[in-house]
Amino acid sequence: MNSKQPIMRIARPTDNLSQIADMYSTGLGFEILTDFYDHAGFDGVILGHKASNYHLEFTHHRGTTVGKAPTADNLLAFYVEDRDEWEKRCVQAESSGFIPVKSYNPYWDELGKTYEDLDGYRIVFHNSIWDL
Repeated sequence: MNSKQPIMRIARPTDNLSQIADMYSTGLGFEILTDFYDHAGFDGVILGHKASNYHLEFTHHRGTTVGKAPTADNLLAFYVEDRDEWEKRCVQAESSGFIPVKSYNPYWDELGKTYEDLDGYRIVFHNSIWDL
């Protein structure tokens, strides 16, 4: 990882911290980079790849309930160009508990598959290259 590049961390709360951490590490192949317990009342886990400039952070504030995703359009999109790799990732997501759903935005269904986690947040594997 280039230390001059900023790290982007996407953080969101969950009522299901251990299950969500398992889903995302198993279903997306992320490593658990670190975790913390009772840090000012928060527990959390940070997932990613050591060589990547992005992480996912899931937290739970003890004594609170956050509920489900606010909309069906809260998602992370992953562009996977290779068809075999794309199919592998789809199978991996489903076997780890992600539920296949129709995308809120029909664009994602054209070349992709959308999945929902147990908090109602979604991921999309799009079988194409990201090309600006």
